[in-house]
Amino acid sequence: MLKNQGHRLAIAPMMDWTDRHCRFFHRQLTTHALLYTEMVVADAVIHGARERLLGFDEVEHPVALQLGGSDAAKLAEAARVGEAFGYDEINLNVGCPSDRVQSGTFGACLMKVPDLVATCVAAMKAAVTVPVTVKCRIGVDEQDPEPALDALANGVFDAGADALWVHARKAWLEGLSPKENRDIPPLDYNRVYRLKAGKPNKFIGINGGIQSLDEARLHLDHADGAMLGRAAYHTPGILAGVDAAFYGARSEAFDFAALIDAMADYAARHIERGGRLGHVTRHMVGLFHGLPGARRYRQILSTDATRPGAGADMLKMAFAAVELGGAAAEAA
Repeated sequence: MLKNQGHRLAIAPMMDWTDRHCRFFHRQLTTHALLYTEMVVADAVIHGARERLLGFDEVEHPVALQLGGSDAAKLAEAARVGEAFGYDEINLNVGCPSDRVQSGTFGACLMKVPDLVATCVAAMKAAVTVPVTVKCRIGVDEQDPEPALDALANGVFDAGADALWVHARKAWLEGLSPKENRDIPPLDYNRVYRLKAGKPNKFIGINGGIQSLDEARLHLDHADGAMLGRAAYHTPGILAGVDAAFYGARSEAFDFAALIDAMADYAARHIERGGRLGHVTRHMVGLFHGLPGARRYRQILSTDATRPGAGADMLKMAFAAVELGGAAAEAA
C-alpha cells in the first residue's frame, strides 16, 4: 500500500499565496485535499520567529510544511521543528526557479545534484516520524529529462522519501524569469507518466498547468495524485467539488453562505489580534468567478476591504452582491 495514497488531490505550495489565511479558506471548500505551506527556508525555521512562520489553525489538517535548503543537518533540524508544530508532512523544495532560491543553493538547481538531495532526504527521514516528500521539476536548463528525473527519483526513494510530486516542466535557471518559468517551458506530462510506470509501488504525483478537476481526474489514470496550483488560487470555487470528485463524499449543493460566515468569523478574530481584513480577503477575490455580481464582489474585496479599519462585515457585504444561481449546483 502506498503511504500517501489518501492524498489524491493536493493544492500546491505557492510563494506569497498559500499562507495560513489562504489555507484556512481553502479548507472551508474541501475537507480532504492536502494543503501545503509556502516554502520556508530551513535557516528561517531554525532562527526566525517560528509562530509567525509556522503557526496554523488546527482546521487546516492535513497540511504539509515545505522547506527550502540544501544543508542536510539544517533541514533535519527544521523538519523536527515542523513536526513539533504538528505538520502532517515535511516536503523538500527541488523545483522553485527563483533567483533568491538559486543564490541559496536550493530549489530547482538541486536537480543537478541528486546525491545531495538524497542525503538531505535521508537526514530528514531520520529526524521525524511524519512522511518526508519531495517536489521537483523534470529537469533544469540543458538537462535531458529522462536521466535527470530518474536520477532524482531513484535517489530520493532510496533515501526513504514517501512521495515525489513532479511539476511536469523543466526549469530554465538561465534566460527565464521565475514568472516565465511557470508558463514558457512546455509541459511534458508523459515524462511523469513514464516515471510512474517504472515505479508502480512508489507514490508519484503530478503538477503543472492543471486547470480543472476533470483534468486532474484524467491524470489519476497515470499518477497517484494530482496537484492544483494557480487554478485553485484564482478560481477557488472549483475546490468545492473536490471531496465528491476524489474522496467519495456525497455530492450535494455547497453552502456558500456558511462559507462566508465562517470566513467573516475568522477574519474578525484575525483583526482582533491586530491583523487586517485584507490579509484574509485577498485570497478570496476569485471565489465567484463568472457569476452575476462577481465583479462587484471583487471590487469590494480589492478596494474597500483593504482600507485601514475595514471590518469583517465588509466580507458579508461583498457576498450580498453575488447572485449565486447555479453556483451551488456546479459545486455539487
